[in-house]
Amino acid sequence: MYETLQFSNTEVKLSKFIKGEVSEYHVMVRVTDPCLPFQQQLDAVLDAYQQLRADRLKDAVAVFKRYFLSDAANQADEVMASDTSDCAKSVIQQAPLDGTKLALWVYLMTGVSTRLTDGGLYEAAHGAYRHLWNGSAHNLAANSEYQTRLLFNEYIMQLAQEGCRLSENCLRTWLFVSDIDLNYGGVVRARNQVFFTQGLTHDTHFIASTGIGGRAQDPCVLTQMDNYAVAGISQEQIHYLYASTHLNRTSDYGVSFERGTYINYGDRRHVIISGTASIDNKGQIVYPKNVEKQTHRLWDNVEALLAEAECTYDDVTMMIVYLRDTADYLTVRQLYDERFPDKPLVIVQAPVCRSGWLVEMECMAVKDIDSKQFPSL
Repeated sequence: MYETLQFSNTEVKLSKFIKGEVSEYHVMVRVTDPCLPFQQQLDAVLDAYQQLRADRLKDAVAVFKRYFLSDAANQADEVMASDTSDCAKSVIQQAPLDGTKLALWVYLMTGVSTRLTDGGLYEAAHGAYRHLWNGSAHNLAANSEYQTRLLFNEYIMQLAQEGCRLSENCLRTWLFVSDIDLNYGGVVRARNQVFFTQGLTHDTHFIASTGIGGRAQDPCVLTQMDNYAVAGISQEQIHYLYASTHLNRTSDYGVSFERGTYINYGDRRHVIISGTASIDNKGQIVYPKNVEKQTHRLWDNVEALLAEAECTYDDVTMMIVYLRDTADYLTVRQLYDERFPDKPLVIVQAPVCRSGWLVEMECMAVKDIDSKQFPSL
């Protein structure tokens, strides 16, 4: 299920789920020589990815990519000029904490047809489903609240063009907030208002999400959004994760996202775990100012969410770890290397939405199931 590969000046970690006509791969590419200039680091990452495609993933197509950059203002243009591939792309300043200038996460699939829809979403279609991805959506409204409201309003219209609704088809969002300690309140207000108008409430459901610090290339962009939806899915396929022994409902402290979601297809279960930190079921920060203990607590929280989806860490296919303080990197890196040495993961600098949380993690998982109730992926 996992492989680690070495290329010139890069290391690649790969997870694989192979079944039927649609196989899935998550790839994390990191640079091993932090002293190289940015363009050489970018070339090394792209060369390693192309070699991987040619040698091991010949039949797979990229569906979604995210570049984690150390300085988006000076690097994003080079990334977009060098990577002309046709898929949804996210570019965000969240510096890899191993001292390099960039890292790359790619999600690939086999057996799908891809295209850019008229509404601007990237589609990967197979059988009954159309997977719709979008990356780096942004605007230049006056503040983070207005920007977030416009982002969701535009996305709602994009979904409508595909015969979809935010409440029924969107499974995941990422909201990257510049200067999160200052601007997150506006993001929360806008999301709450939009969700209420769309019938997304504490009594219905919200959407799995990560709201995290991150900067766009343009300093006037205060909120940037990536999102994922599936057309052709039924509400009976979607289940929400709470792990109430470990976590509270997010609405308890005025925000609106689900801790996690799992989706049953005829041949597999997809699990999406939102950004998760060291929190208890009363909404309180556990182990303030102790990053090691916070890491262990967030692992316990994620494990409880996975268990509710009848999964374990063995089913996890990728991880992203966010740190507020760069000085905590070596401690957290050692913890992850000891427990998850083979997982495709990246550790980046990105403050969490509450200043007392020192570390946060999100992940995805896939589990082999057989069900005649729903069409296969």
